Amino acid sequence: MRGNRVSTVLARKLGGELLRLRDESGLTQPQAAKALSATAAKVAKMERGWVPFRDPDIRILCDLYGVTDPKAVERLLSLAKTDRERRKAKGWWNQYPELRTLVEYVALEDIATGVRTWQGAFIPGLLQTPDYAWALAIGNADWDDPDEIERFVEAKMARQARLADGSPLSLWAVVGEGALRQLVGGREVMRVQLAHLVEASRLPNVKLQVVPFLAGSHPGMTSAFSVVSFAEPGAMDVVYMDTTSSTLWLESEADAARHNTKFERIARTALALHDSVTLIERIRKEL
Repeated sequence: MRGNRVSTVLARKLGGELLRLRDESGLTQPQAAKALSATAAKVAKMERGWVPFRDPDIRILCDLYGVTDPKAVERLLSLAKTDRERRKAKGWWNQYPELRTLVEYVALEDIATGVRTWQGAFIPGLLQTPDYAWALAIGNADWDDPDEIERFVEAKMARQARLADGSPLSLWAVVGEGALRQLVGGREVMRVQLAHLVEASRLPNVKLQVVPFLAGSHPGMTSAFSVVSFAEPGAMDVVYMDTTSSTLWLESEADAARHNTKFERIARTALALHDSVTLIERIRKEL
């Protein structure tokens, strides 16, 4: 753990820019460290976004690297200020250790403006009902204490407030038909869950599509993922992938671009919005 993951969205962007400026100036990390009266290790941590940035350090490095444009310097200082504020933030999710590694993702989701998520095997967390979330947790066999499951489900439901708050999260979810037909929790749980999906699809900030079995082979068959977007200037999209053995974060422009392209290709294989809702309602009636 290297501090609050929320801050690295901005800190890595800022660190990357400082690294680029240092490279363009032809200077080394030890030379930058000398100007800061610090160690080369500190400069390395700054360039990787592992530590908060002090305004005096940024000004010294800008002078050292020959950055004379006041607007360019001010933009870097603004990024640093926002990053420091994010690091201090204590969100509701910190009350839920039951979230485990998901807590980092929830912290990002709380300040995001948009999420694109592809799930082939189950309903995305932002669209789950309590009973579905409970049954999914039981099925994962990751929990020993029912109280922990209760708290985990409670935290999952709290996430969904972002879909209806004063500045609602924009959600574009694409799910596989198999996620709609898997009887998680039994028929009645799934009937309620599918009805909830139909209701959620009516929200102006929610787009819901289904990739039908008839679509055949498509780009999303190998893995599920989410792409999280932010409003802050300079904040890159973050790609999140959760597996049974690890949580993977991809925080480069190339990775974000590649997964956004992949998501759009998956969405093109999916049914249109209206047809997706029609399929969900048909499956619900079959139950």
